[in-house]
Amino acid sequence: MANQSTCYHCGETISGKAPCFAVINGTSHPMCCPGCQFVAEAIEGEGLAHYYQYRTEQALKLGQDKAPTTDYTVYDRKALQTQLVSQQLNGQCHVSLSIEGITCAACIWLLEKHLNQLKGVEQASVNLTTHRAYIQYLPEHVKLSEIMQHIAYIGYLPHPFSMDKQQQLAQQEYRKSIRRLAVAGIGTMQVMMYAIALYAGALQGMEDSYRDFIRWVSFLLATPVVFYAAQPFFKAAWRDVKARHLSMDFPVATAIGAAYTASTWAMLTGSGEVYFDSVCMFTFFLLISRFLEMRARHHTTQQGSGLLKLLPDKATRIDDNSQEQAIAAIEVEMGYTLRIKPGEPVPADGVIIQGQTTCNEAMLTGEYLPVTKQVSDTVLAGTINVEHAIDIQVTATGQTTRLAHIVSLLEQAQQEKPFIAQLADRVASYFVTAVILIAAVVYSYWSQHNPADAFWITLAVLVVTCPCALSLATPTALTAAMGRLYQQGLLITGNHVLESLTHINHIIFDKTGTLTEGKLTLEQVIPTNSTLSPETMLDLIAALEAHSEHPIAKTFAERATPLRAKSVTNHPGYGIEGSISSHPASSNDSNPEIRKAQRYRVGKSVFICSWLNIPLLDPPEPVGQWLLFASEQEVLGWIKLADTLRQDSAHTIHDLQQQNMQLSLLSGDQPNVVKRVAETLSISSWQANMTPEDKLAQLQTLQQQGKNVLMVGDGINDVPILAAANVSVSLGCGSDLAKNTADIVLLNNQLNSLLTVFDIAKQTRNTIRTNLVWALSYNLVALPLAACGIIQPWMAAIGMASSSLLVVANALRLTRTSKCSTKQHLQTQPSQITPLETAP
Repeated sequence: MANQSTCYHCGETISGKAPCFAVINGTSHPMCCPGCQFVAEAIEGEGLAHYYQYRTEQALKLGQDKAPTTDYTVYDRKALQTQLVSQQLNGQCHVSLSIEGITCAACIWLLEKHLNQLKGVEQASVNLTTHRAYIQYLPEHVKLSEIMQHIAYIGYLPHPFSMDKQQQLAQQEYRKSIRRLAVAGIGTMQVMMYAIALYAGALQGMEDSYRDFIRWVSFLLATPVVFYAAQPFFKAAWRDVKARHLSMDFPVATAIGAAYTASTWAMLTGSGEVYFDSVCMFTFFLLISRFLEMRARHHTTQQGSGLLKLLPDKATRIDDNSQEQAIAAIEVEMGYTLRIKPGEPVPADGVIIQGQTTCNEAMLTGEYLPVTKQVSDTVLAGTINVEHAIDIQVTATGQTTRLAHIVSLLEQAQQEKPFIAQLADRVASYFVTAVILIAAVVYSYWSQHNPADAFWITLAVLVVTCPCALSLATPTALTAAMGRLYQQGLLITGNHVLESLTHINHIIFDKTGTLTEGKLTLEQVIPTNSTLSPETMLDLIAALEAHSEHPIAKTFAERATPLRAKSVTNHPGYGIEGSISSHPASSNDSNPEIRKAQRYRVGKSVFICSWLNIPLLDPPEPVGQWLLFASEQEVLGWIKLADTLRQDSAHTIHDLQQQNMQLSLLSGDQPNVVKRVAETLSISSWQANMTPEDKLAQLQTLQQQGKNVLMVGDGINDVPILAAANVSVSLGCGSDLAKNTADIVLLNNQLNSLLTVFDIAKQTRNTIRTNLVWALSYNLVALPLAACGIIQPWMAAIGMASSSLLVVANALRLTRTSKCSTKQHLQTQPSQITPLETAP
């Protein structure tokens, strides 16, 4: 048989003499093809040969026809650059790439080291979970194609980021986790049934034939759990060994492997005890925790796609012959003239060159009132044209739009998002090292004094000190707490959230839709005509507003009025007018002029006063949204609209202040409105006219001052600050993107649920500490007994299981709901802003 060897780079078997070699760290290694030789020499040439020491899996095979000769210059074309690259204000460019071929943490290390050494690359980071590379570079020093070429040189395949492909990878990981969880769960249930019989037999007596049969069945059931379901733990442990850093995966894999091996040996030789039930149970519990963590991670990969869905798939272009032409939105270029019809989203940033309308910019500013747009005004991609068709000239497309800038802010904030490690992980490395050293000492001692029992005593030490309880201390408490919160209408999307909440000392609130209801309501009606009642005045206005799609019209939509308006004309940004010929016969109004067919107007003061040719009238007070109502002859009255506070806002703010929380209010609304809300709720720190960039900058300033900040928001404009906050909260009625970004979603839409979250977070912290103290105390007591040979392996298995069950039982106390605290938190105080007042 010909000599065989393996390729040092990709691991492929080489029959006969290797066709080529590469020198790594001064040693010549065989390569299966020139492609692998090229990549290996590139890695060595960059001084990154440590990659081969730390990797846990072989690299992908790279033939001569693969990446090194792939032409990436197509990505330097302007059309593609517009869609892929975002231009920063400082001249830097930002691009997100999907990297194919990443197999372990060593790949991340290699990629980041290699990219950050390139001239012109300011910063490069690679996410192991999503396999995405975030790269900031200077286009005058390095091209995008060159960056992609360098990635290919070291054996990975770069692609422009695709949300569809990312979701496919997430679904594959999800299916694998479900299969492993199912195998472990079914195996655990079956093996535990047989374990009960073995424990009973050990106490009451059992024939050897029955005992051996049950052991063999348990072995067959536990084998797929160990070799398939527990496979991630063994891979991670091997990675830890190579990286010379011990994490919780190492003792987990050691315990599972040692218990399974010893049990198999005991089964084959008919001596000792078997621990197949403990192996399966431990694997199952840990897989549940890993599954919940995976779901939370996958939740974050969908955040950027929500914003991109605001853009339409097609656009209407006006060609040189003034004819409408339907084109794909991706084909829009700067300088194009586009026609945006009522109800359509704007596909690109532009300037109005014909027409006037109002645009709903809530997705960018968070404010529900449409903004008036006229010739020469700017419209932004993703906003909605509300009333009339307009023609715009495109000024920015793709990655240069304001919408794309918000996406970029989101990605950067997610990269900088802090993560507080679980308490168990902080002590795991030291604990594991100590256990391994103690086990080695115990085996050395007993091998000299009682060689026959050395292995079993050492195994008892490993089993009794197996960090089952230590591993379960944190995830079980977190799972129980999150289950309790979900029952009360609160969704927690990450395991770090409850721990992070205990460190929060500053809370930022958005105004519209968070502290307020997010919709206009009638607050005050002031007729100026003594013969006109407030009810009749509202009937007349409702008849006019029935012909409008403006959010103000929705305030009157539920009012049943028998009046019908005709010849109605909308004046975007000003108001509405129309003719009304009659009103209810039962009306007590005796003014005959109103009963005649005449035209009415409702809207801004300047809109009415210019119509009546009278001096401009000021509203009765500067605070609030005021509408003026008039007939052709005279002004008939004032209507005040307001966004009222949520019923539980005042109570929630008061209780948070009682807990010594520092509060801030950041809003994109007008100063007088924000000031009124802040004063009503006794919030001393407030700012108005805030853009998403302003909010993010304010948050970062607070964090630089050492504050741990919680952000509460509900709109798309809040997404960057939600992603960057230490902990973020969104209401269930908020935008989909805000809910996907937030760490906590208040599905019940009750702001006072924040009080419940903080209470349970404190309870969870105390429970985790109690579990850790118990787990460590148990090991400190049981370890000397096992090392002295007093505790037998089967006793160690029972002790380990009992310790784990005690930790789980303590964590389950978090699922109990305190009725007193719940009732207290659900009490609400009425807002100091009344929904409707009438004045003569």
